Amino acid sequence: MANKKAFITGISGQDGSYLSELLLSKGYEIAGFVRRNAALDFGNANEIKDEIKIYYGDLHSPESIALALLDFKPDEIYNLASLSSPLGSFKDKFGTIMVTGIGALNVFERAKQIVPDARIYQASTSEMFGAPTQVPQNEDTPFAPANPYAAAKEFAHRMAVIARHDKNQPQFIACGILFNHESPRRGLNFVTRKISAAVACIKNEKKFGVPLNEIGKPIVENGKLKLGDLEAKRDWGYAVDYVGLMWMMLQHDIADDFVAATGEVHTVGEFAKEAFAVVGLNWEDFVETDSHFIPPVQTGPLCGDASKAKKILGWEPRTKFKDLVKIMVHADLAKFS
Repeated sequence: MANKKAFITGISGQDGSYLSELLLSKGYEIAGFVRRNAALDFGNANEIKDEIKIYYGDLHSPESIALALLDFKPDEIYNLASLSSPLGSFKDKFGTIMVTGIGALNVFERAKQIVPDARIYQASTSEMFGAPTQVPQNEDTPFAPANPYAAAKEFAHRMAVIARHDKNQPQFIACGILFNHESPRRGLNFVTRKISAAVACIKNEKKFGVPLNEIGKPIVENGKLKLGDLEAKRDWGYAVDYVGLMWMMLQHDIADDFVAATGEVHTVGEFAKEAFAVVGLNWEDFVETDSHFIPPVQTGPLCGDASKAKKILGWEPRTKFKDLVKIMVHADLAKFS
């Protein structure tokens, strides 16, 4: 039997790179979508760029999707590409809707025409729940998006469900409602990675080459890390555990929706406390709050119930919160030495 072929949009992101490594270990042939940029930067996929086939394209160019699918003819498609910052989505509402929402529909429609039997994974998000009254949230919790990113994701999610139930030509589209999942490959515009990188820069007394935050300032200034709402509550898991569920969902007989979560909630303040504790520092000596990092509309508390994924697919997260924080801080200590 020939190797299975998987096509991944957003292959250079955190999830795309971990998923690629998992699928390569299973003998898949892999192709990925990368936006064309001057630096030819493959991001997190740089290490494996010689083992995968790269196509240049964009989710708001249906033609580029069609050309890649025509050439590669995948068995599985993982649509992970999006403009993924909830805070950033307020600044670029149109871009967010076009890439994260309409872009997903472009993938579904082109796949229907060119590789109608391909199984599709759509990356949905816990952000779709907004500020839910029901805790924890599961696959039946109503959506109430509180930012443009979440609204775009909900549109894509609903179009996936509609395509799945199309009487004339149903598509196999499974949606993973993933709660926050972090790793050393997380972008620096996400609070967890900002914290782990700041801890490393402070501990290593790094003076030059300190990375910038989402408003273009060094994440550590005058020995201080600026964060938004320290009481914001999230369910944080390890990205490596979560990409395993993406694959399992496409091996299941039925296209369905599954929540991926740890079921544990921690505040941003707790994450900071744990991260600074890894290097023996007291977080309160280094953290300040700044309204620039508080979104106009708050979400949460987000806490997921992944019992359906456990019952049907046998999936559960393996990495505990404290271990996740340690993994991230140790990686950044080495990176920002």
